[in-house]
Amino acid sequence: MNRKSILPLFVLGLATLFLISPAAARAASYRWISVGPAGGDARAFAMSPSDPHHLYLGTTDSWIYQSLDNGATWTRLAQLGNVDNLVVDNLIVDEANPRTLYAGVWQMDKLDGGGVYVSHDSGRTWAEIAEMDGKSVRALTQAPSNPKILVAGAISGVFRTEDGGAHWTQISPQGSGEVHKVESIAIDPTDPRIIYAGTWHLPWKTTDGGATWHNIKDGLIDDSDVFSIILDPKFPSTVYLSACSGIYKSETAGEHFRKVQGIPSTARRTRVLMQDPKNLNVVYAGTTEGLYKTQDGGTVWTRMTGPDVIINDIYVDPANPQRVLLATDRSGVLASDDAGSGFVAANRGISQRQVTALLQDAQDPHILYAGVVNDKSYGGVFLTNDGGKSWEQSSAGLDGRDVFSLAQSEDGTVFAGTSHGLFRRSTGAGWVPDNKVVNVKEKTVYVVRHHKKEKRTVTVGSKVSAIAGRVNDLSVNGPVWFAATAEGVYRSTTHGATWTGPVLDHSQYLFVGSHGDVVAAARRDGLSISQDGGEHWNSLAMPGRLTSIGGLAMTPNGVLWVGGREGAFFSDDNGQTWKTLALPISGIDNIDYDTGLGRVVITSWNSDLVFAINPDDRSWKWWNAGWRVRMVHSMDGHLVAASLYDGVVVQQQRDAGATSEKAQR
Repeated sequence: MNRKSILPLFVLGLATLFLISPAAARAASYRWISVGPAGGDARAFAMSPSDPHHLYLGTTDSWIYQSLDNGATWTRLAQLGNVDNLVVDNLIVDEANPRTLYAGVWQMDKLDGGGVYVSHDSGRTWAEIAEMDGKSVRALTQAPSNPKILVAGAISGVFRTEDGGAHWTQISPQGSGEVHKVESIAIDPTDPRIIYAGTWHLPWKTTDGGATWHNIKDGLIDDSDVFSIILDPKFPSTVYLSACSGIYKSETAGEHFRKVQGIPSTARRTRVLMQDPKNLNVVYAGTTEGLYKTQDGGTVWTRMTGPDVIINDIYVDPANPQRVLLATDRSGVLASDDAGSGFVAANRGISQRQVTALLQDAQDPHILYAGVVNDKSYGGVFLTNDGGKSWEQSSAGLDGRDVFSLAQSEDGTVFAGTSHGLFRRSTGAGWVPDNKVVNVKEKTVYVVRHHKKEKRTVTVGSKVSAIAGRVNDLSVNGPVWFAATAEGVYRSTTHGATWTGPVLDHSQYLFVGSHGDVVAAARRDGLSISQDGGEHWNSLAMPGRLTSIGGLAMTPNGVLWVGGREGAFFSDDNGQTWKTLALPISGIDNIDYDTGLGRVVITSWNSDLVFAINPDDRSWKWWNAGWRVRMVHSMDGHLVAASLYDGVVVQQQRDAGATSEKAQR
């Protein structure tokens, strides 16, 4: 059977593939595994009441992890919904049936996105509760005296179920301008009709199950966002409340509060309060500037971590209160076995990193570099030399900068384009700046020779400046180097020792690629090309249907490739004419040439598929990675890729073959 006769069946197969719902396709196709770097954002803990060593962890990208060894190691358990940005801020294991779990979630980029999910098989599979669909749930708790009752706090108000989540009713006033934007919920341990609700503008309370509500702000600074409310399980009239203005304590069931002293004002955004289950005078406060602890009911507070730790949740082992876990931004899970006196990372199995750059070392192909963003001192650059089994942070000198691009020159030097400039990796010295900009210009001067005034042209240097903006892409091979930055495109003929430019001074250049003397650079809405090594530039017309550029590459055969919202395009005459590459995806967000594969690799922000195109005959093969990936490279017979939220993912051996291939004439 020839290729042409196969094609209709293949296209039909692709059509069938794309009719599958995103959630079903994703669940069936996780053939690639996340391997790190470990850490990232962790949001919420839950413990199985039947086994205190069995813990669950919610994240910021719809994933739930579990640990069977009290938080020493973790495994991915399930992903909620069909989007990647559900923040799992609340997890509950049913006290009556530990196989039943509830998750309260909100969508990061939508005020009305989120809801409540339920699992009846210990978190392996989940279903969204239809009555809570679209509710941005910021708080969820179970009544201690009746596990059938759960109360959820959402942007639109307070909701309650009395049948274990089957049906929900709003118990705050419909359309209320007061009891809405609910961030925290607490239920009285003896009377489930008594409910406390902390909003973005002070706390409220009901004693009749929501029929009436009254404000309990006496003693609080006005307009305080209330992040956490806890009640003493033995003396429920003792209430602790944390707000953006500090920590407060009430011994009158919330009718009057007094501010707890001893925590600096800079650390007063306290997201979570947690009592020691055995010693109720011990209370932990997780703030945006570290963990604080009191051992006398709030009179004296001591900071237990450094100020760079941002804490979202706290777990104290009820069987062994010396064991304390923190769910943090950037640093994942931190664990203590001495009641908070010291913490170590407990992220084995967790990778919530946003990887924006990936580089395989050309001199040692076992080494892979990953650049991450949003992790400050916990981020920067990581490297592995064992396929991701272990990672080493290599960020000295970057000072918490985000890394958006990585490149390696012909002599083996690795460069990192960061949120603030370009850096070179130096053995023994970490990363050092490589940002010096020296522009030269010609100037006309007049000199007197032999009593005659002569006009001469001289070259003068400008004031030395620096590449200070975000460096999005690098081309550091050949005699002339280029950097695409937020300030424009810079050029270097001194291997990065000095730069000139911007030679293209329009802002927000995202991509640059070169082949010999031909250099192409792109913004979202424009293309430029140089035929003389970047000395002179001309604008290029974008492919006719393309409205936004998401990737650019130049292959060794001199073909220019671009992609974006409307698909992928190529030109073999330096952008004078364009042809469409008929791939079954759009929304192209990355185009790379991988030397190991000898192919152009294309990925999309709205697909899990990876396409590898032969640059000579345009034939292509594809894999279903099961993740939204980009920057795909070959390494030790596998493919490795960067993901948006889940670190570096690696193709497993059983998925080593491409799914199909097609030739484009």
